[in-house]
Amino acid sequence: MTIVFSSTQNFKSQIFFAIIIGMKESLLAAFSVIYRFFAYNFIFRFDSEKIHELFLSLGKFYSKHLWLFAPFAFWLRPKNVELTQVISGITFKGPIGLAAGFDYRASLPRLLPYLGFGFTIVGTFTNKPYGGNEAPRLGRLVKSKALLVNKGFKNDGIDSAIKILLNDNFALPVGLSIGKTNIDEICTQELAVADIKDAFSRAECSAASFNYYELNISCPNLKVDVSFYPPENLEELLGVIDNLNLNRPVFVKMPIEERDENILKMLEVISKHKVEGIVLGNLAKGRSNPALLDEEVEKAGKGNFSGMPTQKRSDELVKLAYENFGDKLTVIGCGGVFTAEDAYRKIRNGASLVQIITGLIYNGPLLTAQINSGLKRLLERDGFGHISEAIGVDTARGTICEM
Repeated sequence: MTIVFSSTQNFKSQIFFAIIIGMKESLLAAFSVIYRFFAYNFIFRFDSEKIHELFLSLGKFYSKHLWLFAPFAFWLRPKNVELTQVISGITFKGPIGLAAGFDYRASLPRLLPYLGFGFTIVGTFTNKPYGGNEAPRLGRLVKSKALLVNKGFKNDGIDSAIKILLNDNFALPVGLSIGKTNIDEICTQELAVADIKDAFSRAECSAASFNYYELNISCPNLKVDVSFYPPENLEELLGVIDNLNLNRPVFVKMPIEERDENILKMLEVISKHKVEGIVLGNLAKGRSNPALLDEEVEKAGKGNFSGMPTQKRSDELVKLAYENFGDKLTVIGCGGVFTAEDAYRKIRNGASLVQIITGLIYNGPLLTAQINSGLKRLLERDGFGHISEAIGVDTARGTICEM
């Protein structure tokens, strides 16, 4: 009798939670539709950079008034054990993070857990402040589901980041993105390495609260063409960073348009240094990208593209990196994620974590919660009990592991 009662209760519980999950997905989908209506009919009528600044200001305000989000925390904050991972000693309660470039003032880390994020990147910050490239610095290619970006590491400098992050206590892992200061004076490999080294040193010696570094070597919008793509240049930079004996893990943000052979050479160098993983990848340069509509490209100004133009190549590079270096480096996928299916594809290609920005602009601030819910459903559909079981299953390494 007791067994029957327990089974019945378990069945009722499953039905109850299925209804709750269904309601959650329906509400999130409804909000997404409402957001897109207002975005396409109202928000997108205004200058992209002004809207970006407005969202950062709103985010900063809500970060100081988190009680406003308390009623929604149950629905939005990632808390599924199936999506929790420990990577490089850091606990990620969800696999979706905000990529570098959006929160370049470190205004959002307190707020983002309430929107479903499992981690975030602040910056990219540089050793010295930089006001940004000549405006316009942001634009939308709405039909192509892309953003035109030409900020060039606009930021208030590493000291500003340290001050903001000082002795804070965040509810999610925070990555600090660091790159080369975008000024004419830093025009050689030697000066660039020294500049980056100084930024890392200042962050490391501070009491700033963050969990890991993201070394951004792949911004295509910088004034001076000092490249760390050649293996010898990358070797020098990483050797200097190794010697700093950092107490936090380092991840490297990679380019997206280098050929496979060049990426593999870079990964070979990276794998020999004190680097935990890589992010694939950054902005797309090519204006003949099949994801871009000619009519929108013709009107686009100076800059490079995020969003849909990066999706296919990002997926390919995630898979390439995982198949060749998955035993040495953690892979983070970044580029063209608009749905749970997009994120899941990157995970099955070898990504342990996934970063987004452009998808938020087009699908709304609750996209991350939608993706988390969708990932749980996709994992269950494919018979996986945990996200780690799905990582790399569509790669040659995944096939070998199954055998």
